[in-house]
Amino acid sequence: MAKRERRRERREESEFEEKVVSIDRTAKVVKGGRRFGFRAVVVVGDGKGRVGVGVGKAREVPEAIRKGVEQAKRHFIDVPMLDNTIPHEVRSEFNAAVMMLKPASPGTGVIAGGGARAVIEAAGIRDILTKSLGSDNILNVVRATIKGLSELKDPREEARRRGVPLARVVPPWYQPEEK
Repeated sequence: MAKRERRRERREESEFEEKVVSIDRTAKVVKGGRRFGFRAVVVVGDGKGRVGVGVGKAREVPEAIRKGVEQAKRHFIDVPMLDNTIPHEVRSEFNAAVMMLKPASPGTGVIAGGGARAVIEAAGIRDILTKSLGSDNILNVVRATIKGLSELKDPREEARRRGVPLARVVPPWYQPEEK
């Protein structure tokens, strides 16, 4: 029975893409010397607009990664998307890290580095332009990216709220399906 449950867990996990962004060794000085531990920053996404970030800390690397994955799964956000890009520009800050995210026309690809790329790919965004300013601390860059993605608004709701046609709130190359 336990075997079957473990198999089911593995199958459930496979629907999510897990990316380890960074693993850092930490040291605590004690009377007898130093105690080493590890911190893992993990991004988990389904590739369909849901993504989460987790930080796991433990004395062993696999345990830190496992804790990070669990935390990321508990903190999923939904990212509104237009086809394979984001609906509008956004600028977000987390501590000293500043992320600028811009929609890109089809075929552009993911123009992002390091932690931001991991978050964007896990969310399933395929065309985007990004610029990281300020801090290059990978955890703060990842959190700034997540914050930016969470600030995105659904273009259909935004058009309805403003009382304008959808074409006025989407990038010029996006052709909405007629309904």
